[in-house]
Amino acid sequence: MENPLLVLADHAASWRDRPLAPEVAHHARRALIDWFAALLPGCSRPPATLLAAALAPERGPGHSICYVDGKRGPLRHAALLNATASHTVEFDDIFRDAGYHPGCPTIPPALAAVQQQGGGMDRLLRAMAAGYEVSCRIGMAVQPSHYRNWHTTGTVGTFGAAAATALVLGCDAGRMAHAIATAATFAGGLQQAFLSDGMSKPLHPGHAAEAGALAAIGAAAGVTGALDVLHGPRGFAAATSEDTGKWETALADLDRRICITEMTFKNHGCCGHIFAALDAVDDLRREHGFGADDVAAIHVGGYGPTKTVCDRPEARTEQECRFSTQYCMGALLVLGGVRLAAFASENLANPAIRAVMPRVTVELDPELADAYPARRAAKVRLTLRGGRVLERFQPTRKGDPDAPLSDADLSAKFEELVGPVLGAAPASALLEALWHGDAVPGVLPI
Repeated sequence: MENPLLVLADHAASWRDRPLAPEVAHHARRALIDWFAALLPGCSRPPATLLAAALAPERGPGHSICYVDGKRGPLRHAALLNATASHTVEFDDIFRDAGYHPGCPTIPPALAAVQQQGGGMDRLLRAMAAGYEVSCRIGMAVQPSHYRNWHTTGTVGTFGAAAATALVLGCDAGRMAHAIATAATFAGGLQQAFLSDGMSKPLHPGHAAEAGALAAIGAAAGVTGALDVLHGPRGFAAATSEDTGKWETALADLDRRICITEMTFKNHGCCGHIFAALDAVDDLRREHGFGADDVAAIHVGGYGPTKTVCDRPEARTEQECRFSTQYCMGALLVLGGVRLAAFASENLANPAIRAVMPRVTVELDPELADAYPARRAAKVRLTLRGGRVLERFQPTRKGDPDAPLSDADLSAKFEELVGPVLGAAPASALLEALWHGDAVPGVLPI
């Protein structure tokens, strides 16, 4: 077997000069638009706001923009805070086959590096594509066992940050390899951080973005890493998954399958492991016209994390409720959708939502578990008062590559999430620039 790290480094470095196909550039712009949609609502919320205030005295000179407070500073400072903010409201993108949110750890350091070094949109899109390729493929190699204990966005995201930043900094394949190698030993993020209440989860991509940027800065300066660290007997795969990694499978289709063209863009503001069940109930509701008071029971059959991560019948806090199938079902039926308003304080205590929660049960379905992570399906059995039973098998999620959000859907999501932050006109101007502009975004009127 070829050294997977060297294969990935060579592939990542090639994104600097290879032809950037219009389709790939378009998908990268979609990912960038979706990232800003997730970022800007998170810029006014903890933990990013708390961390920005705590780190303000340490801010040094630089040209990278921290969107949390609108000020310029060093690359790593902006990467840390922007990545943290962009994972806060749980609207960020997903690479389904790796169970991973690549945008929040990869785009912030890439954008910060372009702002620091100079360059335009083409340079950013290439860096994003390189970072998504490296991290998504490492994610595929260690899944699904990696996800039992590790938060993939915190671990694998470090590689995306390193590769994207290294490309902007001009690293050749050799130095790219050392950036990836050093990133491996920086990677971290434990699932317990979001199985319990707390603010640690958004810090995972924040740390990944900063640590990956540090690995790239070091590699550009000549710092070396252990080049067998991905597949070695005490390397990343061996330490964080059940075997030494499925490298042949993860790397078999390099140059034929471009990961950034296969993104899932979220249609609900909660954990993606709930989406298929929400989509099924939403479709049934539209077809049959029932409301929350008409529902006697909802039974969800799901794959592993739908049960282990999202079966939370007693969820109370915002963090817990974003990962609660019971709460999100209640929000869908009472509010009509699981958007930002579902997690406002008045709705967390909404008695109508709370009344639905005890009627929702979650069970592991072995057939669906076997298909995970490539498929994220749900089987729903909904019983109406009076005894009528409605059933729906949901084979995928709206927003997945095989049921994608259209460009119009994505623009609507952006305007919904960004409009209240920037105002309608500035939000529309930013959206137009992200779809069609040649310059990377600068300071925004937050």
